[in-house]
Amino acid sequence: MLKVKFHGHACFEISDGKNNLIIDPWLTGNPQADVKAEDIKTDYILVTHGHGDHFGDAIGIAKSNDAVIIAPFELATFCQHRGIEKVHPMHIGGGYNFDFGRVKLTNALHGGGYVEDNHIYYLGNPCGFIIEIGAKTIYHAGDTGLFGDMKLIGEMNSLDLALLPIGDNFVMGIDDAVKAVEFLKPVKTVPMHYNTFDLIKQDPEQFKNKVAGKSEVIIMNPGDEIEL
Repeated sequence: MLKVKFHGHACFEISDGKNNLIIDPWLTGNPQADVKAEDIKTDYILVTHGHGDHFGDAIGIAKSNDAVIIAPFELATFCQHRGIEKVHPMHIGGGYNFDFGRVKLTNALHGGGYVEDNHIYYLGNPCGFIIEIGAKTIYHAGDTGLFGDMKLIGEMNSLDLALLPIGDNFVMGIDDAVKAVEFLKPVKTVPMHYNTFDLIKQDPEQFKNKVAGKSEVIIMNPGDEIEL
């Protein structure tokens, strides 16, 4: 049984009972986070882009777990420069078979700069992830606006779960996310990247009502876990 656990904002853990993955591990400073970075036990860290609310604790978690960071090339290289030996660089459209299954990178319409000490490090294109694990397929869209090729993602993959941002302002708002569900045709959908701060405040029940009949929407609170 595949388990998916939400830690707030866009951070999810996925486990097939043997392999543990974490996506966009922003925990330190995340007002929604239900756990601390030092409590995470994982084998792989998937990072969609370099913004601090997604890259987050990736370096620290990688070091404490001897875990592999999977990320777009420039971001993976940045991690190497920060002392992480186990990185797997990828790029948009590319896929790779890992011990736990397969990961393919999708487009994401967003930015990817990491801000530190009043300096912005450009870390390449942001991405989404199509993850095949435990005989299930999960799409984590990352931070993105709506784009037409989501229809291709839905046509080429049988998605058991889609993790979609709905917060507006920086990413898709509710109406665009509903259209994304129509394109992707996932069995289940979990909204993310909303209500972490006022600028992205949204009502997930409104999203759920608008999606009705197109996908089973599951509204997760930090700490919640679902099985696929």
